[in-house]
Amino acid sequence: MTRPTGAFAAPPRLDPAFTAWNTVASYEEYAAAQRAVDRLSDDGFPVEHLDIIGSDLRLVERVTGRLTKVRAATAGAASGAWFGMLIGLLLGMFTSGSWLGLLAVGAVIGAAWGALFGFLGHAATRGTRDFASARTLVAMRYDIVARDGYVDAARSGLRQAGLLSAAA
Repeated sequence: MTRPTGAFAAPPRLDPAFTAWNTVASYEEYAAAQRAVDRLSDDGFPVEHLDIIGSDLRLVERVTGRLTKVRAATAGAASGAWFGMLIGLLLGMFTSGSWLGLLAVGAVIGAAWGALFGFLGHAATRGTRDFASARTLVAMRYDIVARDGYVDAARSGLRQAGLLSAAA
């Protein structure tokens, strides 16, 4: 019996009850888990039966600087200019005139609107968020999980490669 693929495929089960008995190895860094799967692939293991699952997720928000109304307006102007240039380019494709002029006008109008919306958007926070930041999710542990009965073969392959202790 073949499994459905594409839009009708069932999502992979990631619940703890399903993955608990199939954990091949655990690593503290994603790069180490990636190296282990890559090594198994190099050795001819059917890696399509493996998953790398990040656990104990944490949201890390890195503060990148102070955000003032002027900086918000400047950032808005820059993104608005790019959007305006895109609109100018699209319009220029369907006109017989100067498409460079449309690019320039689009950039100027986009920058003006972007600056206005950036300024007003930051002013609307009333000082409750006066900093810029970038968010990312970080896992504290990465487990390699085997499906379809391949857990022992994967462990054996990692053990032979020296990427899994003999006790595991």
